[in-house]
Amino acid sequence: MKTLKALIRRNTKLFFKDKGMFFTSLITPAILLVLYATFLGNVYRSSFTDNLPAFLEIPEKVINGLVGGQLISSILAVSCVTVAFCSNMLMVQDKANGSIRDLTVSPVKGSTLAISYYLSTLICTLTVCFTATAICLGYIAVTGWYMSAGEVILLICDVLLLVMFGTALSSLINFFLSTQGQISAVGTVISSTYGFICGAYMPISQFSEGLQKVISCLPGTYGTVLVRNHAMSGALRELEALGVPAEAMTALRDAVDCNLYFFETKVSMGAMYAVVAVTVAAVLGAYIMLNARAAKREAR
Repeated sequence: MKTLKALIRRNTKLFFKDKGMFFTSLITPAILLVLYATFLGNVYRSSFTDNLPAFLEIPEKVINGLVGGQLISSILAVSCVTVAFCSNMLMVQDKANGSIRDLTVSPVKGSTLAISYYLSTLICTLTVCFTATAICLGYIAVTGWYMSAGEVILLICDVLLLVMFGTALSSLINFFLSTQGQISAVGTVISSTYGFICGAYMPISQFSEGLQKVISCLPGTYGTVLVRNHAMSGALRELEALGVPAEAMTALRDAVDCNLYFFETKVSMGAMYAVVAVTVAAVLGAYIMLNARAAKREAR
């Protein structure tokens, strides 16, 4: 346990010592919020107004609450994974500069070393993502706040679960990388594609039927829907209170992915949590097992 704590402390200090890496990770969600609000705000606004009955007069604050909820859910769903890849660069850097040899020649188990990288990356990523969550909640407070205290707590839990998923995924992928060029290439691919395949940049309902079925099989999609539900539930309740018909509300929830369907079957919130949690456990287990086997091979 002392060895594990020392390794976690070492990895975490190295991340925060690299000011460029830390501030880049920290400022990225804030930049995304500005870009989303500037360029996607009107698109989201149109998607809401087009799905609401024309005879209803919806207050501007409610529309702003809906738009803000969709914006911050998209940002947080993507940042929890992409920031994890940035925070997890140290594992590859240790391989590239040879520091990993100093660690493996010492009496440290491969599984212990693997867990230390995972936990230190988790700490660093949570620091950035919880800060991003605070910024996003501040944005909602200014534009249109309808979230309850319980929904804020659930949103924070969603961020925690998604960061655990992103850290496990980045750890498993980075295990196979050994150069700075490789990690840069992988980071670029993840940053540019993950938002689309998890339904953050574009609602799943706007994809073709075949692609919707493929995306519904990806665990990241369930994490995005969880964040979206808790970020938008308050504003959606306000719409119901204003007299929006149940059919229109269902259509609206389907359009913004608050409702997720797996081959025509609606997925419950509990099932979404279970999918992401089981995926985290499976990916993390595979990552630890690979490190343990690699350490045994090197010992021989």
